Amino acid sequence: MSDYYSTSVAGLPLFAAPARAPAIQHSRTSMAAADALTPQKLNALQRQVVAFLHERGEHGATDEEMQNGIPMDPNTQRPRRRELAKRGLVVEAGERKTRAGKSATVWRLA
Repeated sequence: MSDYYSTSVAGLPLFAAPARAPAIQHSRTSMAAADALTPQKLNALQRQVVAFLHERGEHGATDEEMQNGIPMDPNTQRPRRRELAKRGLVVEAGERKTRAGKSATVWRLA
């Protein structure tokens, strides 16, 4: 067997942690805003998600419930919840049905 498969992808630059938050590279103000973000800071949208989940307590909320309760567009809310989960601030807390009857993950504060 070739040693091609023994190489770990973790060390490749493609999988390295980003040096800065995402930014529009041709926008000076976007890059400045990205540089101002640190792991200790939450942006305004993330704070809205945290505040909503704090109100919900142990009951938590599905993405759909957060989108309706905050209110926040799904394409804005889901990435913010995912960012919070990657930082360990939000955790899975079970499942419940959506309005459409589908199973959805319930999220709560860690």
